[in-house]
Amino acid sequence: MTIIDEKKFKFDNAIAHLKSELESIRTGRANPALVENLLVDYYGSKTPLQQLASISTPDSQLILIQPWDKACMKDVERAIHNSELGLSPISDGNAIRLPIPSLTEERRKEIVKLVHQKIEAAHISIRTIREEIWKTLKDKKTAGEISEDEMFLQQKNLQKVVEDYNNLIKEISEEKEKEVMTI
Repeated sequence: MTIIDEKKFKFDNAIAHLKSELESIRTGRANPALVENLLVDYYGSKTPLQQLASISTPDSQLILIQPWDKACMKDVERAIHNSELGLSPISDGNAIRLPIPSLTEERRKEIVKLVHQKIEAAHISIRTIREEIWKTLKDKKTAGEISEDEMFLQQKNLQKVVEDYNNLIKEISEEKEKEVMTI
């Protein structure tokens, strides 16, 4: 097993983190991921909303939140109001409805900029992991554990892996941009 294979999970973690970050960005369409990790002050402790309620999307413009404990309705509403989502919850005593308004062109462009920031952070993570592996390869060569030819072969393989992950990031980016800009 090569050092690249041993560290590949770090590349996968960077991609998984990027995907979770992008899921939480509002796109004008209802998506449970927008609110499921919202922290609610529930009996004195911060609890993710997904642990307190069932979250569904009956249509593309509405998120329906049904708390299992009706006593926490006000806490859930407060958490939504205090979040950066900019959404107004509507409560009927049994459930909370979150209408998702359509985005303006200006807001879509702002969201695309935010997407680009998340994408750049993912690229930085990939570069950092690459540098870490490259340093390990140099150290192994210096210690005499691998030959110079082996080091350069591993570097070539590493570059191929990095290119593959960067292409995956590009695909994810293009998909999210398309989602944001689609009316």
